[in-house]
Amino acid sequence: MDPEAGHSTAEADFTHIPVLPREVTTYLSFGDRPVKLIDGTLGCGGHSGLLLKAAPNARLLGIDRDEAALNRATKRLDFARDRITLVHGEFRDIYDIARANGFTEADGILLDIGVSSPQIDDPERGFSWRFDGPLDMRMDRSCSRTAADILAEAGEQELTHIFRDYGELHSAAKLARAVISHRKNGRFERTAEFAGFCEEVLGRTAPGKLPLPTLIFQALRIAVNDELKQLEDGLNGALKTLASGGRLAVITFHSLEDRTVKNFFRLAASSCVCPPGLPVCICGKRAEVKILTRKVVTAQEDELAENRRSAPAKLRVVEKL
Repeated sequence: MDPEAGHSTAEADFTHIPVLPREVTTYLSFGDRPVKLIDGTLGCGGHSGLLLKAAPNARLLGIDRDEAALNRATKRLDFARDRITLVHGEFRDIYDIARANGFTEADGILLDIGVSSPQIDDPERGFSWRFDGPLDMRMDRSCSRTAADILAEAGEQELTHIFRDYGELHSAAKLARAVISHRKNGRFERTAEFAGFCEEVLGRTAPGKLPLPTLIFQALRIAVNDELKQLEDGLNGALKTLASGGRLAVITFHSLEDRTVKNFFRLAASSCVCPPGLPVCICGKRAEVKILTRKVVTAQEDELAENRRSAPAKLRVVEKL
């Protein structure tokens, strides 16, 4: 999940609530029959716990690149310890990880894209501008490049691309030039320092609009973790891993991710991609999936009242033909 709010890390660990729980368990419901499920973005294990309880004969493969998340999920899923396999890895490698762990044909796959509540709420992870901490933003701390490194090393063109394309920031070039100019004063190392700098350069956000630091931090986080390319690779790998009749459910939290998923599903569901006007199909493409969510699924009012972080969540589901 992706939105920011002010809770302590300990509170987030204890009260973490998975988004769209009814919808996910409905679309990935298999009753009592033996099935293989994959949670490619395990996080705290909230969705996986619900799926394992709803399907008592299911085996589940959980993948996450954050080792702290894997530790939390291990405790949360202890009730089904004999039915789970948890792996430290990236969901972009879901096909290879599944094959290596005996999940060559999965009946259901879930991808919940974005940052989990404990990651957001831990100042030491540096994901949120609302808490002062190191400018880190790595989901996998074994990776070397941090947000501070990008701000210190990336050229003006790369920074403009990051702020514009990943943060959808209109003043991307202006901010990029300002960051380059600031380097003579040293590196940005702290979230509060950089958030304050952004407001000095671009001004405060108008009331009622998404705070500019939110967009800028989102952009840096996507760049640090290569999230959009990871999503594209993960969708392709998940589709290859699905058994016939299997279902792939994807939850996203901002427009860039949702657009990527929507376009991927639309192409996978198309039976011909020839240019218009040809008398006969020459591409030979056949539909691989049918789309089960013609309209994107969002949180209902009762969930929003209980968990305001579910507000931007969008669920799309397909079934493999």
